[in-house]
Amino acid sequence: MAFDEKGQADGLERKKAFCARAYGLLTGEAGFAPEDVILDPNIFAIGTGIEEHRAYALDYIEAASYIKQNLPGALVSGGVSNVSFSFRGNDPLRTAIHAVFLYHAKKAGMDLGIVNPAQLTSYEDIPPEARERIEDLVLNRRPDATERLLDIAGSFSGKGEAEAEDPAWRKLPLAERVGHALVKGLNAHIAADVEELRREYPKALDVIEGPLMDGLNIVGRLFGEGKMFLPQVVKSARVMKEAVAVLQPYIEAEKSGSGTKRGTMVIATVKGDVHDIGKNIVAIVLNCNNYRVIDLGVMVSAELILDTAAKEHADVVGLSGLITPSLEEMSHIATLMEERGLKLPLLVGGATTNPMHTALRIAPAYSGPVAHVADASLAPGYLEKLLNPALRESFTKELVLLHEKSRGLLKARRESLAYVSLAEARAQPFRTGTPGYVPAVPAEPGVGDIDYIVADVAPYIDWTYFFHAWELKGRYPEILDDSAVGVEARKLLEDARALLRKVHKEGLLEIRGAYGIFPAASDGDDILVYSGEDRSAVREKVVCLRQQLKKSDGSPYLCHADYLAAARSGVRDWIGAFAVSAGFGVEENAAALMAKGDEYSAIMLKILADRLAEAAAEKLHEDIRKTIWGYSPDEAFDVSSLLRTAYRGIRPAPGYPPCPDHREKGQIFDLLDARKRTGMSLTDTFMMVPAASVSGWYFSHPESRYFSVGKLLQDQTTDFAARRGESLSETERWLRTELNY
Repeated sequence: MAFDEKGQADGLERKKAFCARAYGLLTGEAGFAPEDVILDPNIFAIGTGIEEHRAYALDYIEAASYIKQNLPGALVSGGVSNVSFSFRGNDPLRTAIHAVFLYHAKKAGMDLGIVNPAQLTSYEDIPPEARERIEDLVLNRRPDATERLLDIAGSFSGKGEAEAEDPAWRKLPLAERVGHALVKGLNAHIAADVEELRREYPKALDVIEGPLMDGLNIVGRLFGEGKMFLPQVVKSARVMKEAVAVLQPYIEAEKSGSGTKRGTMVIATVKGDVHDIGKNIVAIVLNCNNYRVIDLGVMVSAELILDTAAKEHADVVGLSGLITPSLEEMSHIATLMEERGLKLPLLVGGATTNPMHTALRIAPAYSGPVAHVADASLAPGYLEKLLNPALRESFTKELVLLHEKSRGLLKARRESLAYVSLAEARAQPFRTGTPGYVPAVPAEPGVGDIDYIVADVAPYIDWTYFFHAWELKGRYPEILDDSAVGVEARKLLEDARALLRKVHKEGLLEIRGAYGIFPAASDGDDILVYSGEDRSAVREKVVCLRQQLKKSDGSPYLCHADYLAAARSGVRDWIGAFAVSAGFGVEENAAALMAKGDEYSAIMLKILADRLAEAAAEKLHEDIRKTIWGYSPDEAFDVSSLLRTAYRGIRPAPGYPPCPDHREKGQIFDLLDARKRTGMSLTDTFMMVPAASVSGWYFSHPESRYFSVGKLLQDQTTDFAARRGESLSETERWLRTELNY
């Protein structure tokens, strides 16, 4: 922070002098890497009425610019709320001031800001008059800026209420109308407007390369600047598809337009993985930024991905995956790219990918640029840097430094965390604290099927994760009133509920599932599932993992087997299993929507199917607790309490932190005969098909809770391999991301 022997730096020259001195001390004498230096040149309050304070915001912005130009690698931080302190009591106005300040500070080079994300709004959503007056104050453009802003402060709402679509845009010139419709995602008039526009241009292709592409460029820019949200971008893509569909019959002989694209990307969900929502969103976002995207779909082999990249002269390869085994497939593809002598940038993304794994397992296998893309909004920026000759070299070096830093962080983390041996962990297991606990005997043991319809499970949807899938962060229902994304969240929820009604009415998808409750016991860290209630024969042995991260508070090292009575105790205990899917019909109907150019509804359908699968699992678990197993017959929770897991018992899913080995899904499917009963299946990497599916175990112990196994030492993986009767290398292949060595 800009604070030295003389106090806090409050003017531009003092800020610059301090930051230069601090940078020199830190990177010189102290030996810090430049990219590890974060400088805070102080944000002070503006609008105080004191003349000396007028330039405080602008001084910070210019200091940020100075740091980026003169202190390479350093990051810039600041406490944003300070800038609006003079207007405390008027939160809507403060929120708008923060948005304007951040807009200019980010452009100048600000990297990090301390601010309440629930109190942010979009720069574009601030009414023009208010925005102009706020900018006058923030940028110190006129001496009466404070007074002029105070004049409208009392009536300023800042809530971002949805404005009714102004019909005046229909009076704009034709090309502008088409551009406006594209940016706003309005498709009511697009077909007629594009047809009319086609008659004004020499070639139909000119309409695409002119006004339509101009509109998409605006969409891409606004999205990159954080002024549009993902659902809006997808709606814009839908309008673009409808416009192109009108022009397509006229441009069959005009296929030279591909030359106007900024670059070509081949993207695919890797072999063994079937989840594609994130990949599809990335493809749409890149299309809206004028990139040519060749989407190979799901379950794509390494050879097909690389052969297509060569055939199509791709500029970049993108890999997506949801499950842990997909990470190993990505490493395999990186190795093949190196063997083929490729230098194309490689982008990886998906739920299980992360910067650490990318740095450890993918980047070392390939000498070309490798980047982890955390969400769709980052993809255009990465491609811009990787495909621009003027930026590629410096960005590639930046990626290399990032990978080195990630590896260093992992090394430091491993050295800083203490672990116990497997023997020590087993000596401190979970032991029930419930006096006289006797496992509940299920009312309906054995295997059964569900017969839910959409209307049965829809009330159990966790809408928070629905919004997260659209990259709108926040909890439901609070997100609906969020100053930044609330308006878009309400529109999105309205669209989702409308599609949900259509799904129910027209039967666009089908929910299927099976469940079972079986006699079981623990044997050390293994769970024995018996063939019958006489418990004379073991049908499945589930090999479990135990926590090893050192605990100084005396708490137990948890393992799922601890939640069952030991076989030697003679106590009769039980375990449950389930597999449900809401994905039957999704792919066919989503493909039909895509064929019509309605990518927005296609993605919406897939996201809703995921949510319905989770909702079906939630409802089934409730039925298990209350009637089928019946250990909580008097349970009475509302949905919000259910989603907070306020009930007794857990349903951990293989592939997640409590039981990271995906192969347990194979045992669940065998116990339930799920393939025959439901039509669900597993890939060779144990990904469930359809993609919108959930499976897991049921534990009824009143003290059972969710936990993360965490990282494993080699003594446990060696023991785990022996208990499964497989080689250590095979165990390590399946548990690669869980190893602490």
